[in-house]
Order: sequence, then structure tokens, then C-alpha cells
Amino acid sequence: MKSLALLASAAALAAAPALAQELPKTHLKVTGGLSNLSAYQDYELPFWSKTIPEKSAGRITADIKGYNEMGLKGPEMLRLMGSGVVEFGTATLAYFASDNPINEAIDLAGLAPDLKTAREVTAAFEPVYAKFYGQGNNVKLLGISTYPAQVLFCNAPISGLADIKGKKVRTSSRTQADFIEALGGASVTMAFGEVVPALQNKVVDCAITGSLSGYSAKWYEVSTHLVALPINWNQQIHAVNAKAWAKLDPKVQQFMQTEINGLVNSIWDAAGRQTQQGYDCNTGADACTEPVKGKMVLVQPSEADQALLKDIRGQVIAKWAQRCNAQCVSDFNDTVGKLLGLSAEKK
Repeated sequence: MKSLALLASAAALAAAPALAQELPKTHLKVTGGLSNLSAYQDYELPFWSKTIPEKSAGRITADIKGYNEMGLKGPEMLRLMGSGVVEFGTATLAYFASDNPINEAIDLAGLAPDLKTAREVTAAFEPVYAKFYGQGNNVKLLGISTYPAQVLFCNAPISGLADIKGKKVRTSSRTQADFIEALGGASVTMAFGEVVPALQNKVVDCAITGSLSGYSAKWYEVSTHLVALPINWNQQIHAVNAKAWAKLDPKVQQFMQTEINGLVNSIWDAAGRQTQQGYDCNTGADACTEPVKGKMVLVQPSEADQALLKDIRGQVIAKWAQRCNAQCVSDFNDTVGKLLGLSAEKK
């Protein structure tokens, strides 16, 4: 039996290079996500620079740079992919929310308080995005991944979501602003780089970002309490200019789609680990493997927090439905709505 297994394994290994040899030589140009974040450094960069060449036996190669290294800010990525200036690209959905509220649909604040739900919501709505980007933007959607959970950092004691009432909170999207305002707080828009001095000088009382992003930016030095309740996730699309995709050999298309599926899965799995790593390292837990540990208090969500989250979620969805068109709301109800037992109403 062992010899048969060894033979089967050897045959599989031999087949891989043979399949790779069938691929026509192809060189791809890729504009990835923010180059200083772990999603790019640990996943995108090695995927395009090592995994793809190795798995294709050198038949497919790629150049990749983060969009910030290209002098871009992010919101223009969808337009640049549509026009073909960018071939393959990664872009955060929230950047396009002002262009069309459909881009908020899978990441409305309060919609997915855990990674499993976030992934199910994303999968449910992904066909809608595939159609939307393909028809109106000349973009072929290849996958959707996520950053770690977006959570609350505060510079004074907080016991739960109800304590946000009356506080000034830095937000980075319209849906986060709706969420904070529904809690009775005041939403403050500011760039990520301005948050540390704002927390330090009490310009804001709290701020929302990824648990690990906050640690990397040393928010633990200027804030005291971290609420371990995901508000939203900040998903990102992996896509390609539709005409550039159509020019690729079908074997290359199949190879790339399969490998990008793997990349997306890896980033989703990492998001869960990185969310917990952010909690651990900001609070100085033993599980933190980083050399520098924060001393924040980790606030675990109570049943009251979970109930309040669901109540606020309804208000956030209702406001979003007024921004999105009737087809968008209908698509939401047919996919995410059915999954979570929710309904958005266009008034």
C-alpha cells in the first residue's frame, strides 16, 4: 500500500510541472494594497513575486507595488482598473462608497460582529459585485478578502457601547459615522496619521481602526481601553481590467483564478488571527509574540452590547438604504438580508 501511495504522490508531483509547461509565458502588472500593512507584506507581495512564478514553473511572472508606492491614494483604483491604466489591482471597498453606496453593502457597521458572519455576508453578495463591476466599470472581480476587525480604542474608561454616548469618535467611513451617531456619539473624520495626537490631546475620546493596525501605529500609548467587538471589517477587492483579462490565455485565466482563490482564503484566515493578535498585543497578554506590549484594558462585549449592536445595525441599514438605489436595496435583501434575516427598505 505504501508503494502505491508513493507512486501516486510521485505522479502528482510530476504532473504539476507538466501542467505548468502548458501555460504560455505571461507577465502581469499588479498594483496591490497599502504596502505597509501585513495583508500586503505577508500575503500579496509573496503571492505575486514567489508563489505565482513557482507554481507556474516560471511561466507566469509579475511585478507588484502597493498603490501608495505608485503615488496613488486608493479611491481612484476602481476607475484606473476600468480604464486599463491598472491591470491587476487590490482596493478597499470603502474607498468607493462615495461613488456608489453599493460598495458599503457587505460592510455596514454592526452587520457582521464576527469573522464567520463577515465571510458569509461577503460570499452572499459577491455575485452582485461581480455583475456590477463587470457591467458598469469594465472590471473583472476575482475575489474579496478582508482586513482584521475594526474596533474601538478609547483614551478613558469605557465598559461597553452604551458609553459612546456623548463621546467624540474618529471614524473612517460613512457607515461608521452612522453607527457612532446612532449610539449618541459625535463622529469626527480625520486621517489615520492624525489619530495618535488627537487621542493624546483629547481632541477625540475614541477612534476606530483595525485591532492590529492600531497596535502597529502604537495607539496603545495614547489610549487605555479596547472594545473587543468588531464594528465592521473593511473588505478589499482583488480584480483586473476586463479587457486585460480577456487577452489572457484561458489556461492562464484558470490558473490565476484558482491561485487567487487561495490567496483570498489565506487572507481571510489571517484576519481572524490578526484580530486576536491585536487584542493580545495592545493589552499585553501572554499570547502576544511581539517584543513591545501595550497595557490597555480589553473590554469584552456583554449581552447588552450584543443587543444594542443589533438595534443600532437596523438604524445603520435604514440610513444606507436611502443612499442606495432600489436595485441595490433589492439585491441586498435577496442575499445578505435572507442570510441574516434582515430587510432594508427604500422610502
